[in-house]
Amino acid sequence: MHEIVRSQKTSRISERVAAQQSFASDPKYKKYTQQVEKCLNSFDNVHEWADCIAFLKQLLKTFQAYMQFKEIPRKLIVAKRLSQCLNPALPTGVHQRALDVYSHILAILGSEGLKRDLPIWSSGLFPFFEYAATSVKPTLLNLYDTHYLPLQAGLRPVMKSFILALLPGLEEETGEFFEKVISLLDRLSGTVSPSFFFQNIWLVMLTTPSARGTALNLLSRRLPQLHGLEDITSIVGSDIGLMIRAFASALEDENLLVRRSALDLLLQSMRVDSSAVKRAQAEDRSILMRAAISVVLRRDLSLNRRLYSWLLGPGEKSEKQIEYLKDNALELLRSTLKEDMLSPSGEYSESRPFKIFISLLDKWEIGAALSEVLIYDSFKAVKVLANATSRGQEDISMTANTLYEAVEPHIIWRRLLSAVFQEIVSGDQQFEAIDMILFILNTFSQDEEIQTIHFPLIFAAVVDLLEIEVEREPLKASSPSMKASLILLEAILFHIPHITLLSRPEVKSDLQTASDTERPYIFACIFYDIKPHLDTPAPSGTYTVPFCSAFESLITLSMVFGQTLTKATGTSTADFAQLREIFSSSLTLIDRLVSRLSSSIKLIWEPKRWLSVVLDSLQEKTNFTVVDKTISLIVLLQQTSDLTPNFSVDDRSTVSKMINCLLLYLRPDYAVYHVRAVNLIWSLDAATTRSHVESILAQAMNSSESRNVQESYEAFGVLWRLTEDNMLPGFRFKVPMMIVLDTLKNEEPNLRRIGETWMRCSLKSYLRVLDPILFELMDPSIRRSISTMKVKGKQIPGFTYERPFDQRYINHLLDMLASVIRIGGQGFVKTARMSGIKRSHHSGLVTRVEAYPDVSYLEVLVELLLHYLQAEPKISWAPTMYPQNLVIQSTVVDLLQAIIARGEISGVSIDVVEAAVIGKLYFCIHTDRPALQNKLLHLLHSVISASIATDEPSRRITVGNQRPEESLTSGDVDEHARGYSMNPLLTQTLVDGIITPTNQSVLQHWLDFVLMAIPQFQPMLQAVVAPLNECVGRKLLMSLRDLLKASKREKEFSSDTHSSTSDAEFTMLLNGLERLILLSLTYTSEVNLMEDDASINAEKAVEGSGLLGYVRSFAYHALNEGVRVLYLIWGTLEWTESEETTSRDESLALIYNRTRTRCRRVLEHIFRVQSVEVFESIVDCWNRDMFEYPVSANAPFELVDVLVSSAQNVVHMICESISLRMSSSEKRKQSINLDLTDGVLFKYLELYLKRLEGPLAIQVWGRFLQLAKEIAGSTRDFKPQTFPTLRCATVLAEKITQTTAMEDKRIRKELQDIFAKLLDSSVGYVGRTYGSSSWIRRSANEALSSNGRDSPAPVSRDTKVDEKMNASTTSFAPDTPRPGATNEVAIQINEFIATVALPLMRGVLMDNDKVSSACANIVYYIVSPALKGKTRPMEVDQIVVNIVYEMSKIPSAFKTWKSPVTELLNDNKVFNGAPGAAESWKPIVKTVFDTDKTSFPELLNKISTAPSANIFTNREYEMLVRSLNLRRLSFVLLAGDKNHYLTVLPSIQEKLVDVLRNVTTPIVQSEVYLCIRVLLCRLSPHNLTSFWPVLLTELYRIFEQVMLNLPSDGSEDLPLVLAACKCLDLLIAIQTEEFQIHQWMFVTDTVDAIYRPNEWSPEAMMDQLAEIAASLPRTSTTTNGGTSPAPNVSTFTPHRPMRRPMLTSIRQIDSIRDLVPFFSSVSITTYESVYASNGSIDWDAIEKGIMDDMFDGR
Repeated sequence: MHEIVRSQKTSRISERVAAQQSFASDPKYKKYTQQVEKCLNSFDNVHEWADCIAFLKQLLKTFQAYMQFKEIPRKLIVAKRLSQCLNPALPTGVHQRALDVYSHILAILGSEGLKRDLPIWSSGLFPFFEYAATSVKPTLLNLYDTHYLPLQAGLRPVMKSFILALLPGLEEETGEFFEKVISLLDRLSGTVSPSFFFQNIWLVMLTTPSARGTALNLLSRRLPQLHGLEDITSIVGSDIGLMIRAFASALEDENLLVRRSALDLLLQSMRVDSSAVKRAQAEDRSILMRAAISVVLRRDLSLNRRLYSWLLGPGEKSEKQIEYLKDNALELLRSTLKEDMLSPSGEYSESRPFKIFISLLDKWEIGAALSEVLIYDSFKAVKVLANATSRGQEDISMTANTLYEAVEPHIIWRRLLSAVFQEIVSGDQQFEAIDMILFILNTFSQDEEIQTIHFPLIFAAVVDLLEIEVEREPLKASSPSMKASLILLEAILFHIPHITLLSRPEVKSDLQTASDTERPYIFACIFYDIKPHLDTPAPSGTYTVPFCSAFESLITLSMVFGQTLTKATGTSTADFAQLREIFSSSLTLIDRLVSRLSSSIKLIWEPKRWLSVVLDSLQEKTNFTVVDKTISLIVLLQQTSDLTPNFSVDDRSTVSKMINCLLLYLRPDYAVYHVRAVNLIWSLDAATTRSHVESILAQAMNSSESRNVQESYEAFGVLWRLTEDNMLPGFRFKVPMMIVLDTLKNEEPNLRRIGETWMRCSLKSYLRVLDPILFELMDPSIRRSISTMKVKGKQIPGFTYERPFDQRYINHLLDMLASVIRIGGQGFVKTARMSGIKRSHHSGLVTRVEAYPDVSYLEVLVELLLHYLQAEPKISWAPTMYPQNLVIQSTVVDLLQAIIARGEISGVSIDVVEAAVIGKLYFCIHTDRPALQNKLLHLLHSVISASIATDEPSRRITVGNQRPEESLTSGDVDEHARGYSMNPLLTQTLVDGIITPTNQSVLQHWLDFVLMAIPQFQPMLQAVVAPLNECVGRKLLMSLRDLLKASKREKEFSSDTHSSTSDAEFTMLLNGLERLILLSLTYTSEVNLMEDDASINAEKAVEGSGLLGYVRSFAYHALNEGVRVLYLIWGTLEWTESEETTSRDESLALIYNRTRTRCRRVLEHIFRVQSVEVFESIVDCWNRDMFEYPVSANAPFELVDVLVSSAQNVVHMICESISLRMSSSEKRKQSINLDLTDGVLFKYLELYLKRLEGPLAIQVWGRFLQLAKEIAGSTRDFKPQTFPTLRCATVLAEKITQTTAMEDKRIRKELQDIFAKLLDSSVGYVGRTYGSSSWIRRSANEALSSNGRDSPAPVSRDTKVDEKMNASTTSFAPDTPRPGATNEVAIQINEFIATVALPLMRGVLMDNDKVSSACANIVYYIVSPALKGKTRPMEVDQIVVNIVYEMSKIPSAFKTWKSPVTELLNDNKVFNGAPGAAESWKPIVKTVFDTDKTSFPELLNKISTAPSANIFTNREYEMLVRSLNLRRLSFVLLAGDKNHYLTVLPSIQEKLVDVLRNVTTPIVQSEVYLCIRVLLCRLSPHNLTSFWPVLLTELYRIFEQVMLNLPSDGSEDLPLVLAACKCLDLLIAIQTEEFQIHQWMFVTDTVDAIYRPNEWSPEAMMDQLAEIAASLPRTSTTTNGGTSPAPNVSTFTPHRPMRRPMLTSIRQIDSIRDLVPFFSSVSITTYESVYASNGSIDWDAIEKGIMDDMFDGR
């Protein structure tokens, strides 16, 4: 049965064969055939056009001699030769002769013969008409008319190609052949139905851009009007989508005239209201509209005019046009633009639809209507695109700005405001419109009209609507929409000038009534023509003035929000945060409104009620941000005199509520709010006339509850500390100050501790306390007279009190002063000595010391105290005054003792005091008053000590000039002190006192003791230095972590941030750390001194791990740990301002900046003492992983720049450290930091050098060169330090080569020599590594994983390298070579060469010979070994390929690498392997053939090499070699750019034709088709014109052969059939215009492909093959092996997919059945791809398919 089916399918072929076989036995026909063959063979000798004419004459004569035969022998070859004679490049005479031959042949064949052989003869005649000369065209047209038209229905398969052939004749209406051609087309149309004819026109317009203009010329005359017709399928075909796509392609054509004609045709035949448009699919209508409106982008008036006419209809009046637009086109126009805006296609720029919209605005009839429906969506799309980071960001931004300025503001804000009203009323969770307005405000500049008219109206209306909503539904007060609306109002208010809020804008008369009578919301609805969303109550208040209405509404809203916050119970933390934020936003808005007020204004509101509600909200449910906003606003409102009515806060209860609330935020755990809270307290104090604040503070500090008391003291301490001196806190807050000073003598320990802590942490300046106390002590009512007392014959000078005074109060003041001095100590005395009393801020005190010359506080104080010490009451008042006088004098002695002990008193004063004390002692002895003697003796001891020190100024100066660490030598400590035995518990107690977190409040006491006792009693307390050092460091890091945690950006309106770490704490801890580090270093130097004095051999000490080694390790461990802490503090505490400021920022900035500054000073001090060790510690810190601290990458380098004066010094220090570690001297090595390797130092050096500018690089070059020479040495052997040195040298070289220093011969030579030497050494090392272990055969990742930390390194190594590495005992960082890690090092060196060394080489070495020598080394040691002995030659380590690629950019290096690459390419195994590996070789291969001009001719010669005469040659191997050479040619062509090998195209064509003619082996011919596919990708279509006759003939021959005789399963012809199919597949996919006129031979290219007529049998070869091959029987041995071909449309973009070949995935076939899916679907898929893709071709997929076929691993 299957034989019958098959015979039916092959009937057409059989006819052709039968026609030839009927003559085959005839001897005359045989002779005829021989004559024709002889004539055809003469064509090989044709060299010029005259030869062509002779050939054609001879051919015609031969045919004329045998006219009795109605068949043409060798017709395929004849047709090919005739087609070649119609080449446009040949003269007219040749064309005329060829047409004569055609005419004769067609006359002989007749209609039946022509119909049978239509593909053979049409392939030359159809394309020729376009190029034919005027004299030849009549002959050609006559030939069409005479021989083709009689075929009638037989022309159906060739219809599209015939139309394409004739359309060039319609170029010009006035043309000579216009009427003749149009007549021919009319008759051609008559052979089929009009709909089939027009459908072919649509296909032509879609696929052939050059034919669109002529096709439109035809349509304008022949396409009927489609307006009034209901059913148009009988005219234009059933596929209206095809027609619409054809119009779309013409409307988007590059040619302006084509677009114009297309628009004319739309107006003429397909108006927008026609059923053709209305009944089309929605997608098709969008395609047409998108194409039509794109014409406005050409900015051509003629195009725009036609488009407007199409959109607005035929009406003359604007009203009619707008009505027509709204009825027919507006919705389609809106939906098309909206889709393009919101889902931009990859084909166009994202700004395209917006530009079209802007252009359409020029026609107001379209623009106004379109803006109404599209403006909201367009800005929605702009917002989406602006948020997505894309390449066209700038273009989108500019276009959006233009659009915003072009559209009428009234339309924009009407749509936006309507949407905002809707969102507020509905209470949605999504706020699209609000977000959009915020986006518009942030993105676009607002013009004056918007700021003065629209914004004030919108602001007042939104505030009014919020008030209406809250009164209607109180629950909405805490809704998300309320929060979003308030944010919006803040943003709008920012843009409104204040003047515009004082009255509504002037409006037209029809709106005036509404302006005068309606509330803001209703007035806005009327103004913008928006339907109100709800019923509103009658207006109240001052509703016509925007400022007043907004203020009154906001006051109401803030009261509702405040009450909601007060009453909220059981609410989640997040809801509380939202409530606070809403309340805060309303207060901010009121603040912003009021702060703009410049003239008085009368409002309707209840100030006292509002104040009461707002103050009620200041309770535990609030947080500081809200407190800040509330109090700031209250103060602002109270101080604003322009508001009527207003309120006053000048009463105790009101102020008390606010002050008490603020005092809570002065507690230690609210450190981040302190500064702001203090400023608010002072602003409240300034806003009241009476001293409410002082009274409230005093009341709080006298509270009965001990917990409250402590908090009150701490709060007052913060207030005091953060207040400036000129505010006179000592006088303004005198009562609380006295309360604090009282506690210093309090018997209750806790209270006393609180007072002392206050003095330590909060005092700020002693003069604040001293001013008011001195003022009272100098009270003029205390009267003394000078007197002399006789005691045992001695005259003792003194004073006498003339009358009683309040002695208890004076003693109380002195007591407080004693407490202050006791607490203040040295600091107090020094301040008093340095400060002049007449510079006091308090004028009253200055008045009382007018009698004194310009003296210091200390001198006045000492004199006052001596007066009190020497004064006695009159005898008459003695009984009553004496007891209290004794108490006063006792206190005075304590005070003097305290002052003298500090050693700050001048020599003259010392003498006076000494005399007074001795006198008083004397007086006491003799008057039997022992009470004061003990104290006076202590005082005297201090006075004498001070006196002796004053007598030796020279000694004091010497000591003063010593550095701290130098002054503390063992010689200063007396021998008795050396015998001191320390309490074993002392160390632990001190450490616990500092480190315990609960001990924080008394930390300063501990540190004072430590820092005073240890230096004084050295070296007895040296044992506690190390533990203290470590503990202070730990304490600092705890504080640092606490501060960093407090600095995290979290939600501001959630709970408050708790952190007690302050700048003061950091400062005192850093002070302690600094002194302790210096003390540990001091004692080290001391011991060294002792060792030297005792003449102890240092080397023995080292060997025996003696005292020296121990002390060093102890001291430098302390130094290292200290530097680590300082490094972390400096690196993390860098304050940067963020965009969103918070209430914590002021305090945090203060802490960060002060701590970092102090830390820097400590580092600088230590660095001066021990530069090298500190520097190495910093590098060590940089190298460590400290993930929990956010140290920036730049910190270690910036810190070194801060500490070291110049880059030269830094590089010198690093080089010295490296040299020290390379040194073989054990003594030198003993003094280095063993944790720090030279690998880490090199790594640091490299990064440091990268940061340097060019001029600095030149400065450091000299020192680095010394190190490099030391490492490079005299030999070229590889050291572990060689590669890191090369890396650093390269960094410097890159910078130096960009400066003028390269003009200096010496620098240039040094740079070149050291670079070349280090590079050669590294390259040689890689070569030796390759020799010993095959690292090159493994990828970098494999090597790293196998030689990581977890697995052992390979044992085998180069012996020399081994010795070198063993010579250095240091270890290396991962980035540097180390023993046992040879593979990683080799890989790193290779990567470095590829990415850094080679790109830089020409700039450094300059000289071509040097460059060539370096590259030769690289090729010899690295490239050549990597390429040798590969079964898959191109699958080399990617690093090696990169090296070759970089070398290919260096012209002078070409000879060094050409040889291995050429060997690789000539390797017969080169096409084994994956295509991915070959991709990276393409640019290298291109460079080979571009540089060496002989390479390409050599390759071509290999293809055409004559077969060997040797009888022993393996024929099969010879063909395989030839096929490989053809494939090499294909790869070389593919490696080039477009048209890169155009100049050698004739030679390539000649070789390919030669192979096709002379070599019949399928394996070789298959490669020809692969090469043709490459040519189609790499050449412009018009460059292949002369190749078409050969290609078409060969394809036709192969497919005809297959149809006649199907290859058997496993046949060697199958690969050739697959290659031909792939070539055809590519031709169909890329749809070149030249091929379209021929493709009907192979595929059905009309609508018959998809809408098959009844009883239709296909003419196209693929369709015929599908039917023949499908009817083959299936056998058990054959399989349907190949995978079915993929459709040739790739879904690349959501809008228009891209065309690509169908057979990409098929590599080989075992049976012709494997191609049946391709044969059967290619026609329909081709039609669909043309329909869908609009000419977009997926070139990437095509080239990938070619590469996959080329590298098939054969």
